[in-house]
Formats: sequence, structure tokens, C-alpha cells
Amino acid sequence: MKTQNRVAFVSCLVLTMFFFSTKAQTKAVLFDGILTAGYVDHGAFINCAGPSIKFSKKPYTVLLGMLPSLRIKEDKVAAGATKNSVLTPNLGFGLTAAFRHIAVQLPVFYNAKTAAKNGEWNLGVGLGYKF
Repeated sequence: MKTQNRVAFVSCLVLTMFFFSTKAQTKAVLFDGILTAGYVDHGAFINCAGPSIKFSKKPYTVLLGMLPSLRIKEDKVAAGATKNSVLTPNLGFGLTAAFRHIAVQLPVFYNAKTAAKNGEWNLGVGLGYKF
């Protein structure tokens, strides 16, 4: 998948989520949660806030919990060697802080050991929207 196609796909996904988050006159919400995009380990991620411990005092919210994610990262390998898919599902954990509808996230992801590298934890940073 080319970079332009990935950017178009992610943009359409985010716009769809904004569209479905509108509130009806009865104050019913069609979607509730936090959607975040960010940077970690020379790649990008898109995630939603998953199960967490939540501290809330309007208009502030702080969550500490799991982060189901899609990681976007192209492997740098020797010519002819096998490599992973550019889009891979991943589960991280971290801290998310939101003020009204703006969310800032500090996720931590684990990269498993490979033949070339030891396993390691990677800290990232993300910016998102609270629905």
C-alpha cells in the first residue's frame, strides 16, 4: 500500500469517526471514546483508549490503561528478506489526558525479540480527539 493510499485511508477513517460522534437533540451519543494518532519507534500508530482506570473532573479526564492499536511501520530489511506487514495490530498501555475534546497520550509498546534485535519497550507520544 503506497503512502498516499495509507494517508487517504486514515483520513477517511478519522472523518467518519467525527461524523458519527455528533450528538442528537436527545443528547444521545453515537460513539464515545478517545481516538489518537501518534509516533513511536520510527513509525506511527492509531489507537483507541481501551479498558482503563479513569479519573474525571470536568473538563479534565485522565486514563491509565490498555491501548488497542494499529501500528504503521515499514521494516528496514536486506533485499530479498521477509518483512512484516506495514499495518500491524498491537496492544500497548499508557497514560491519556484529555481537556474537553483534546487528548494527549503517552503510550508504551513492546517490540518482540527478532533474530537481529533484542526485545525492547518503546515510549511514544500521541494527539487525539475525545468524543
